[in-house]
Amino acid sequence: MKNLILMRHAKSAWDDPQQKDVDRPLSTRGRKVAPRMGKWLAAEGYRPDVVLCSAARRARETLERLRPHLPENAAVEFADGLYMAAPRDMLTEIGKVPATAETVMLIGHNPGMGSLAGLLAGRGDEKALGAMHGKFPTAAIAVLGFNVGKWNELAPGDGILRAFMRPRDLDQA
Repeated sequence: MKNLILMRHAKSAWDDPQQKDVDRPLSTRGRKVAPRMGKWLAAEGYRPDVVLCSAARRARETLERLRPHLPENAAVEFADGLYMAAPRDMLTEIGKVPATAETVMLIGHNPGMGSLAGLLAGRGDEKALGAMHGKFPTAAIAVLGFNVGKWNELAPGDGILRAFMRPRDLDQA
């Protein structure tokens, strides 16, 4: 069983209208929320072997704040191609991960991240599926399980949504 953790970067800042989108940093709220989401991942036992991260600044800063809660030996790869990527492009990157990795985490952007989660999740808790399909907000995490041997075997609708966590859900827990 393979587990795929999909995370949208934490909330970014819009302070400088002249700044390129790819260079936008995290906002104060994003810097506070990201470690909390990492703590939740660790508490739930979701421990990625490989982390694929968009090279955009806000995605890298999200990963930086998650890092204390991730396995020390997790391989991290930054990819320019994950910046604002379409689901098929994200699947291509995931498909390159060695089969020995049991859990892969992808940190990216919407609208692609929410679309990928919706494309892959074929079943799971109805309430969680409804929330995920409704909106994939900043710093949200979807955890999907797949009964495959290799990462390039992921197919639409084959995933089981194991969890969907939004920052606001942590506030209610």
